[in-house]
Amino acid sequence: MKRRKFLKNSSTLTAGMISAPLLATCQDKPKIGPNVVEDSIGTKPIAICTWNFENATAKAWEVLKKGGSALDAVEQGVRIEEADVTNQTVGKGGRPDRNGNVTLDACIMDKDGNCGAVLCMQNIEHPISVARKVMEETPHVMLAGTGAEQFAYEMGFEKTNLLTEKSKQEWLEWKKTAEYKPIINIENHDTIGMLAIDVNGDISGACTTSGMAYKYAGRVGDSPIIGAGLFVDNEVGGATATGVGEEVVRTVGSFLIVELMRQGKSPQEACEEGVRRIIAKNKDNTDFQIGFIAMNKKGETGSYCIQPGFTYRQYSEAGHVNNISESFLKS
Repeated sequence: MKRRKFLKNSSTLTAGMISAPLLATCQDKPKIGPNVVEDSIGTKPIAICTWNFENATAKAWEVLKKGGSALDAVEQGVRIEEADVTNQTVGKGGRPDRNGNVTLDACIMDKDGNCGAVLCMQNIEHPISVARKVMEETPHVMLAGTGAEQFAYEMGFEKTNLLTEKSKQEWLEWKKTAEYKPIINIENHDTIGMLAIDVNGDISGACTTSGMAYKYAGRVGDSPIIGAGLFVDNEVGGATATGVGEEVVRTVGSFLIVELMRQGKSPQEACEEGVRRIIAKNKDNTDFQIGFIAMNKKGETGSYCIQPGFTYRQYSEAGHVNNISESFLKS
């Protein structure tokens, strides 16, 4: 059952139980509060993504400059990294779990708050596109494991061997010691989160990853979790994360940053506070990386991370640049 049909049927069943005044209130367009960023001046259209993925933002910009939607832009943008076998923490070629299986996570969110996600899915090269199908073709938000994979086949996706020879040989070498110790800015860093604003001023976001190398089978981090790895509110802005997902989940990091922007903070100020919340829960251990990027309704951007080395790529009429993020810890 498609989402629209499902929602239509649900509305028909419940309409008689809602009073006319209440129904009218529910249908009113949400009001922009005094602290919400007004859609006035700024840079748009615009696409930004975690890390220096210039091919991904170039693809997103190609969509945006033709008048395409932010949703299409973020999906097409991150698909570039999902298909790049040299990127070993996204899509095909990603490093496997400790059992040798490549499992992928992704989520997507549009201007209306609709969202979809797939978790721990094997054998499908483009989890972001499956996540969009979950959003648009089902009444659900998340599908996991074999259920997500079966749904992908039903939607016409082809079965693909995701484990490349390079990733396989590295896994076999890792098995000799089986020491699980993520490397800052190397093993964790290639999760790609992307945000975009289109010519209509609408915002969407996407996030996709193969997760941490040699993780326990079934492990899922923040990347496919709406509110943790990604969150978008079209009245306010969006945020997305990269790094050790467990820590982002604990603070619901992306949702937090968007809510801070709702309260009047700039994207930069909100990202800094997001990192500080994580640091507060890890006072005795900061030997890991978290990076946030955010964008408000104006197209203003910001980023912040724990360790030096995080960057984010940005593409707009002003140019195509790689921005160095400020960090909580200094080199």
